[in-house]
Amino acid sequence: MVLLASPLHAQAPAPVNDPTAPSATAIGGSLPAIPGLPALTVQTNPDGSQDYTVTLQILMIMTMLTFLPAILMMMTSFTRIIIVFSILRQALGLQQSPSNQILIGLALFLTFFIMQPVLNQVNENALQPYINEQITAQQAIANTTAPFHDFMLSQTRESDIALFVGIAGLEPIATPEETPFNILVPAFIISELKTAFQIGFIIFIPFLVIDIVVSSVLMAMGMMMLSPLIISLPFKIMLFVLVDGWAMIVGTLAASFGV
Repeated sequence: MVLLASPLHAQAPAPVNDPTAPSATAIGGSLPAIPGLPALTVQTNPDGSQDYTVTLQILMIMTMLTFLPAILMMMTSFTRIIIVFSILRQALGLQQSPSNQILIGLALFLTFFIMQPVLNQVNENALQPYINEQITAQQAIANTTAPFHDFMLSQTRESDIALFVGIAGLEPIATPEETPFNILVPAFIISELKTAFQIGFIIFIPFLVIDIVVSSVLMAMGMMMLSPLIISLPFKIMLFVLVDGWAMIVGTLAASFGV
């Protein structure tokens, strides 16, 4: 005889105190809300300043990271250094040695060395106080831009600042410290290009003299079919090594920034 269990007795009710029994919340009730990032809001303080939520701050930081290469090239000592290195390689007559990767790497590390005082000020006055929640995001940005403003201002010619003030149609600036960033950054770039080409011209002269001497000697010997660059290249490399050229170039670049 086969006993068929009815649907009412197919499953015995779970005990009331059974921890494995499904709760009413899990069966059909509402789950607790999962906390997330705050909304995109801006809070105005009593003093008139504004605080942004973490979401907006992360969005602004990610946006600023896209401008990091431009900031590195246009607001630091990188431009002057890499141009001088390129002119030096051209003066030596070397086309691919040192390679572009080596020159850029050397320029980057030398840039970090020269910009170390500025980076220390940014870390002490902006980054660490902001991490410790001692200042707001706007104050951190202001404390970050101030050291870069002072650095660029010290390396920019007044004539270049006056040039861009005239192009923008602004009133004459009373003091250099009041120069806005939209005027200071292009003026700084133009000044860096001028200074880099001046240093490159001085570097080029001794190697040019060697090329002229070698060409004159070859012409006097009637060896006009022989390229002077093949003969002058070993002499230029030897001269550069004997005078410890890399130390002189790096020292000159660092001294030009007041390091």
